[in-house]
Amino acid sequence: MSGLIHIYCGDGKGKTTAAMGLAIRAAGSGRRVLILQFLKDGRSSEFASLAHVPNIEVIPQTRRFGFTWTLSEEEKAQARDYNSALLEDAFARAGDFDLLVLDEAVGACTSGMIGEVRLLALLEARPAELEVVLTGRGPSQALLDAAGYVTEMVKRKHPFDQGTPAREGIEF
Repeated sequence: MSGLIHIYCGDGKGKTTAAMGLAIRAAGSGRRVLILQFLKDGRSSEFASLAHVPNIEVIPQTRRFGFTWTLSEEEKAQARDYNSALLEDAFARAGDFDLLVLDEAVGACTSGMIGEVRLLALLEARPAELEVVLTGRGPSQALLDAAGYVTEMVKRKHPFDQGTPAREGIEF
């Protein structure tokens, strides 16, 4: 059976949560899972649990750049190079896995931190059985067209709108 591309997008909470849930489900069925996060600092709480789940490997973020809108042009170029190298590494290793989760890959594309044309080429050239999950806001039509699944999370209400900051274990 051929692997499909999943996109979890939208302005609502739950994109990463859904991707990590699928990763755990896949690992529980004996599938090998590789996870890479873009635009995050690698300290999100799910990694404390994922480290103990057999069949899941996380590509660590070893550099932190901050929010893309706060970066200088030089810092943006460094972040693009770093994230592009991580993307290439993930796909180079993907043949040893059944599921590849690229958390915030959509946001990395829209912010210019990875090239969408390159991401699409890597998705097209991936091993036929490899399932791939992309998360983030604002996927392009080209990404949507490449996907077999598209799930949009819609925010109806969120405590952040009333001034509550992100809470550890819930939002990160």
